[in-house]
Amino acid sequence: MSLAQSLAQGLAELGVQLSPAASEKLIDYLALVQKWNRVYNLTAVREPRKMLAHHVLDCLAIVPGVSGPRLLDVGSGAGLPGIPLSIALPRMHVTLLDSSHKKAAFLKQAAIELSLDNVSIVCDRVEAWDTSQRFDLVVSRALTDLPEFIRLAGRLVGPGGALAAMKGVYPYEELALLPAGWQVREATALKVPGLRAERHWVSLEPAGDGR
Repeated sequence: MSLAQSLAQGLAELGVQLSPAASEKLIDYLALVQKWNRVYNLTAVREPRKMLAHHVLDCLAIVPGVSGPRLLDVGSGAGLPGIPLSIALPRMHVTLLDSSHKKAAFLKQAAIELSLDNVSIVCDRVEAWDTSQRFDLVVSRALTDLPEFIRLAGRLVGPGGALAAMKGVYPYEELALLPAGWQVREATALKVPGLRAERHWVSLEPAGDGR
């Protein structure tokens, strides 16, 4: 089975519908990661088929929980989950934030080569980023624990927005340590095609901001 066929099968299992052009961009994105990985060490996963499951399908599994016109991907690294989400949700504007100049250089090149007009790149530490921007969703993947994520990025959540993290096992201990003023909006177990591991999507919101 080709990589494109594996992607199509994975998308069908996730219930995510993409145009042929978007699917092609995802395959091109994997090729870029593989190419730059040789020098920049973007990800420990090297084989394209494993990258498809561990990175692309893993990120696309959260599409049902993503909403709002403005998303911030904190500690984006190789563009995960921001780039797959920007391809799957082209009407959403995605800001990729990473403190590594090398990774930011990759993100800028990827945005150019993949014609991602809805993507912006910022090279800075999230706690040091001086911005007036606020986002509907602030997301991270394997960045830090939930209380620390709130401390670092909670100020960037706009009215009615949420802070969300992609997790492995359900983070009972982290949720028990949430600071005052924050509460769980959603906590969902994810089933990622080709990935034999627990995955969870946890979104948090300021207390009293429920819908």
